Order: sequence, then C-alpha cells, then structure tokens
Amino acid sequence: MDWNDLQYFLAVRRHGSLSAAATALKVNHSTVLRRLAHLETSLGVALFQRLPGGYAATVAGDELAAQLAGLDEQIEGAQRRVQGKDRQIRGVIRITSTDTLFGSLLMPLLVEFQQLHPQVRLQLVMNNAFLNLTRREADVAVRGSNQPPDHLLGRRVGRIQTAAYAARCYLAEHGPQLPWAEHLWVGPDAALAHLDQARWLDAQVPVERVLARVDSLVGMLECVRLGLGVGLLLCPLAEAHGELVRLAEPDPALDTEIWVLSHPDLRQVARVRALTDFLYQRLSQDPRLLH
Repeated sequence: MDWNDLQYFLAVRRHGSLSAAATALKVNHSTVLRRLAHLETSLGVALFQRLPGGYAATVAGDELAAQLAGLDEQIEGAQRRVQGKDRQIRGVIRITSTDTLFGSLLMPLLVEFQQLHPQVRLQLVMNNAFLNLTRREADVAVRGSNQPPDHLLGRRVGRIQTAAYAARCYLAEHGPQLPWAEHLWVGPDAALAHLDQARWLDAQVPVERVLARVDSLVGMLECVRLGLGVGLLLCPLAEAHGELVRLAEPDPALDTEIWVLSHPDLRQVARVRALTDFLYQRLSQDPRLLH
C-alpha cells in the first residue's frame, strides 16, 4: 500500500466526504477520488459506502482504520520535529482565531509582523472552534478560553471584558433604565451556548425577549448596532463604535482569558517562535485587555 493513498483514505474517513477531505489536504476533489479508487483496487475491497450525505466506512474500512490508528499522528509528529530544525524566519504560518479577535485585536499586529518578516506568508483561519493543532490544521492559535487545551504550549496575554451595550437609536425608543428582563435582546445561538454570555442571558432574560440569536459575536455586534436590541458584547469590539452605549460596567464573571497557543513540537521553528513571541509582547501591552 502507498502511504499517500492511506493519507487520503484516513482524511475521507475523518471528514466524511471527498470535498471536506480535499479541503483538509489542500488538493482538489478529483485527486482524492483517484487516490481512494487506487487504494480500493489494490486491496480488492470497498472501503466506503457512497451515500447521499457523504462517505461511510464499510467493515473493511473500519478494520483498516483500526490497524492504522495513530500512524498518521506519528508521521505528522516526525514531520513537526524535523521542521523544528528550521532556524530561519521564513515560510508559511497558519494562524487560527475567532472572527472577533481577528477583527478587534489581531489584524494590525499580523500586518506589522509580516512587514517585519517579509519572507513569511500568513494563512488566516477564522474559526470559532478550536482547530486540532496536532494535525497541523494550524500552527498558532489565539483563543479566548478560561480552560485552554493542556496539550498545547501557551501564554496568557490578558483578559477580555464583556458588557451590555445598546445602540443610541434603540435607547431613544426604549430608554436605558429598564430591568434586564424587560429589554429586547440579541443573544448567541446554540453554536455559542458554551459561552458565559449565553448562560448569563438564559438566567437573566425570558426567552421571548430575545429577538435574535447569532452564531458569531461579530454578527451580534452588527444586530445591536442597528438597534435590534441589547447585547452582551466584547468591550474592545463595541468601544470602537460610537453609536453604542455601555449600559453597565463589565461583569468580572464574564471575563475571558486570551491565550497564544502552539504545539510543543513547533516550539523551535523560528517563524512560529517569532510570531508567538511578537503576539505575546504586543498583546500583553494592549490597553484594551486587562493584565
């Protein structure tokens, strides 16, 4: 068996479709299909059932995956350790963070870093879920979390605050003095149910007073700016908009720690170390965060 074929097999099994596997492997759809067909022909068995909703492993596919368990991680780990010998600040760095942090804190810093190191190319992945850094879905993550993954190396750069905001046009109609339960609200949807903001809203506000739920804190900001209702917004994001009014001081219970994270195998890669050091130094001095 060709290891390259096995990589494609594992990617399809992990992601459940050719298109998702192609995206993860950075190849086109036809390459994945060709590699998978080659592997099935060489083994003489079907490894997947082709279903309308995607690809499901057959019994033979599950058995092959069990035999390969951990092998892709070992190969990727060896690759990371070899790449750790790189001492020059050049090449691609794949950085992941939320749309909120990219928009409020990171973009100017990343532009400045690339100007300082012109041989570095940045790939930005805006994603509200933790990507799997052990599979090299990203090299560096900047995340808001009070419980970051313990298998990653990281440094805390500060805490980001959250407060209730409303647009001036909303307050002109409804007034600022209403109890929380009587305001109209914009809240996070089920995709952000893990956030403290979501739990606070569930405890303080009747469900019928929440007019809109959004799967992005940036989307919530836009709804609040347009006067749809009150929202719990990140202070650095909201304070940049003069049409928004803070209705109360930030609640410390809603503070979120901000971390710069990377995989331990990449700690000696010059470009990764340079970026994490740069972000730590700059974000640790950012007045919009608590330190």
